[in-house]
Parts: sequence; structure tokens; C-alpha cells
Amino acid sequence: MLWPKAVQERVKTGTDRELVHSYPYRSACPSTVWTELVESARAELFLAGYTNYFFWTQIPHFAETIRRKVESGCRVRFLVGDPDGEVTRQRETIEDVALSVSTRIRITLEHLDRLGPLEGLETRVSAPLDAINHVSLSVFRFDDDALVTPHLARLVGHDSPLLHLRRHGSGGMFDRFAEHGEELWERAVPRGLETRA
Repeated sequence: MLWPKAVQERVKTGTDRELVHSYPYRSACPSTVWTELVESARAELFLAGYTNYFFWTQIPHFAETIRRKVESGCRVRFLVGDPDGEVTRQRETIEDVALSVSTRIRITLEHLDRLGPLEGLETRVSAPLDAINHVSLSVFRFDDDALVTPHLARLVGHDSPLLHLRRHGSGGMFDRFAEHGEELWERAVPRGLETRA
């Protein structure tokens, strides 16, 4: 009675408020959105894409930004797939592109190795039993914002849809996707260089 029907249909309520924007393709999300979310993260930056390769090409001075984030006390985590794993090989056959999945993972790991051991920077490789769950859903968390890509059958990541979520309370979509990422992280294998920090 208080809200006209037209307003009710346009105002998000409950967990719907967590959906900031949706994109039919990850590549349709402007690079400025990614850059702003990375820059605005103060406590937590959790990048759980299977390759995380595009960060190094899409965000200007990404390595310097990561270093600055870590030095300012932000926890930065990278979860990637195993470049030598069976799921990676299967995915390469499916995608059939020149820049293979294993190559994209190795490029990310090489960039992270160049940063050297930094306290607050952690890298893990998804566990073999979780690899299929990891490759099919990427979760990128920036404090209380997240960009989530559910990968469609035979499409590469940039051709799959993307959801921009913002946490508005417990038990919503943000938390459900965040819990997925944390579950993968807990069973993942730490990389030696990053754990020496």
C-alpha cells in the first residue's frame, strides 16, 4: 500500500539487493569495474579464477598494485588450477585455442613468482578432486564485492556470463559464492615460494 506497483517492481529487496549488475559475457564487464574493485579492496582480495591470466593484461600495473595491496595489510590470495592436471588437459581440448589453459596458468604463476615472497600474498593450486568445480565457476572477491563467472559448457571464461554481487547480509548469493571459493581454498595445495614468506 505504501509503494506503488511500478516502484515495487523496480526496487530490489531481500537478497535481490546483492545483485549489482549482470553481464551476458565476462568481457562485457568494463575493465574500469575490475580496476576499481581491485583498488578499493582494503582487507581481502581473493582471486579464484582457474587461470587468473586476464588480470595481468586487463588491469594496468597489476603487479605493482598487488605489491602495494599486500604492503598496506590487505590479504591477497590467488587460487589457480593445476597446469599439469587432468582437468586442465580436458579443458584445453574443449576450448581448442592457441593460448592454452596451462599456458595461461603458468603465465599467472610466473608473474606471481616475480613478485617474490611477500607476507600476505598466498597462492594455491586447486586439489585434483576439486578441479572440475573450480574450472566451472570463478569467484573473484574484493572485500564485500564479488564478480562471479559460471562457465558455460564449451566457452572460454570471457565468453561466459558474469554477476557483480555486493554483500548485504548473511546467507545471500554473495555468501554462497564466497563459501564455494573458501571450500576450494581449504583443500587446495599451497605453492612453496609463497608459503616461505
